[in-house]
Amino acid sequence: MATILVFGLLLTLPWLLDLIDQQYLLSLATRVLIYGLAASSLNLILGYGGMVSLGHAAFTGIGGYTVAILAFHSYEKTPILGWLPWLQGTENGLVAWPLAMALAALFGLITGAISLRTKGMHFIMITLAFAQMVYFFFTSLDTYGGSDGLALYGRNQLPVLDLGSDRNFYFLCLGILLTFLYLTYRLVHARFGRVLIGSRENEQRLQVLGYATFGYRLFSYCLAGAAAGLAGALLVNQGEFVSPGLIHWTRSGEIMVMVLLGGMGTLTGPVLGAAALLLLEEYLAMYTEHWMVILGPFLILVVLFARGGLHGLLFGQKEGS
Repeated sequence: MATILVFGLLLTLPWLLDLIDQQYLLSLATRVLIYGLAASSLNLILGYGGMVSLGHAAFTGIGGYTVAILAFHSYEKTPILGWLPWLQGTENGLVAWPLAMALAALFGLITGAISLRTKGMHFIMITLAFAQMVYFFFTSLDTYGGSDGLALYGRNQLPVLDLGSDRNFYFLCLGILLTFLYLTYRLVHARFGRVLIGSRENEQRLQVLGYATFGYRLFSYCLAGAAAGLAGALLVNQGEFVSPGLIHWTRSGEIMVMVLLGGMGTLTGPVLGAAALLLLEEYLAMYTEHWMVILGPFLILVVLFARGGLHGLLFGQKEGS
């Protein structure tokens, strides 16, 4: 019953906001959905795979910069690389978004093949190092704004949907998030997910049983990267702006807090965490500029007294474990 109510609320939210004359909250709700997608992608490797990555924002940054650079060259009518004049930019979402996901997945494949040979603190540090390399790479690109970032002239285009409408964009983000959650559900309840969860608990035992756990973990790392790349593309479309701040390690920490706050290793927990964190930031900032002083103790209380996060507090059980 609770699931049906939440689903109904999400479907009717734009009209409910119209009724209470609070249409500006639709932008915040869309942001929650996009960050819910980014947090859910991190949850796939962190919650189910036990891979504590502190460089997840690199994937969102690669996805965001991909659509921004393609849009920049489409508007300027210039080739992306001077020595490849046939490589033009585009504002078509059907081209830009899959490319953003592919490049993020490729980055995951290259860095994951190296990072996943380490464990624990070494894995955290090497993912952080790769993300900071991406951060400084985009900071050095003066053509695309350097540290000041790059503004878009509009959102990407889709053949049958006007993304200039905030309502259409909200429903698109909602559809993408629900699709990813469904795919995650099917994945973690299939043999692949069982192996991934088993490698989190005891990787050596699975290897003794004959499972090539490295391949499973690498595939999930690339899949999470592709989903985070799509989240980055959506974020840049919503704000019509991209900057290296999207890649900074503090952004990775923010996404990780969403996962921990909502409930690591649960299907809907990261979305709850994204909603709670972004709503608290929005409303606490209205009353005081020192809102972190209030948010910090709240996070500590959740960690101490709700080990399953908000999902555990509300539903009392952990999925997929």
